[in-house]
Amino acid sequence: MRHPANRRRVLGWRLLRLEALIVSVLVAASAVFWGVEAGLSALSGALVGLLPQTFFVWRSSLARGGKQAHRFVMNLYRAEAGKFGLTVALLAMVFVVVPPSNPISFFSVYVATHLMPWLAAWLRRERSTPQPR
Repeated sequence: MRHPANRRRVLGWRLLRLEALIVSVLVAASAVFWGVEAGLSALSGALVGLLPQTFFVWRSSLARGGKQAHRFVMNLYRAEAGKFGLTVALLAMVFVVVPPSNPISFFSVYVATHLMPWLAAWLRRERSTPQPR
């Protein structure tokens, strides 16, 4: 039987793969329906959203808890701070170096990448079944 912490690490990578798959579909749909420029803008939005999320999953999978809960929590704070810093740096780089030609597709996919973990957690939550009376 797997340790609960190992299951959470695997779950993080699974959710990240699912997020990448769904965002890839959004990028492809954007390119097909609104053109190549919109697809490239959507791709840059996907990368700005997925790269920090990948960093967070990687960094938080390194965190070991055990009897030292303080160290585990500090590792999660470091992972989140790194994710935030990487997001800010990537957003600045995208808008300075390669401004998106289609801001709607950029921000749509960017916001979708941030909503995916929330949506996945909501879909995976335990649902109680009604008991017969």
